[in-house]
Amino acid sequence: MGSYKKYEKRKRNPDPKTSALLVIDVQNYFSSMAHPILPNLLQTIQLCRRTSIPVIFTRHSHTDADGGMLAEWWNGDLIMDGTAEAELMPELEKLPEDMVVRKNTYSAFRNTRLEEQLREMGVEEVIVTGVMTNLCCETTAREAFVRGFRVFFSTDATATSDLELHEATLKNLAYGFAYFVDCKRLREGLFGNQ
Repeated sequence: MGSYKKYEKRKRNPDPKTSALLVIDVQNYFSSMAHPILPNLLQTIQLCRRTSIPVIFTRHSHTDADGGMLAEWWNGDLIMDGTAEAELMPELEKLPEDMVVRKNTYSAFRNTRLEEQLREMGVEEVIVTGVMTNLCCETTAREAFVRGFRVFFSTDATATSDLELHEATLKNLAYGFAYFVDCKRLREGLFGNQ
């Protein structure tokens, strides 16, 4: 692991005053992918909560009418709204005040009010976690960057179906879109050596 390191030339810590944590699509449908990163993801959520960084969850789901290209690409294997597969994993410990953004494509910004909501909250930076690294997490990170948000991408609280795809995303994001964090770096960046 770590083949992306040669592309990671920039380092920075998130500013808790202007950051939001995005927890992308950690739903029952993706539980086999999410379970291995769950300890790191929960630790990331707890670190952000301790510094009052808002936690925003996304939930990918479809109705019969909105499958679009994803229905074609995945041969109709879509997460249907209203099913158990579409629900957030209960282990996430979502709080009532946490925002949940429903989306129906890879980007959490497309056809949602996420950008407007972040701007209204004074958010300038997003920390991206969740699944799948190479699809929804990467697309959301890239969109955040081109919309003017500083992007922090978790290397240990994101996952996908294949390590090679995970590494490819990390290389691309390190090269042109995101600063990297992991639980250790995030803890040190937010709390110093406490």
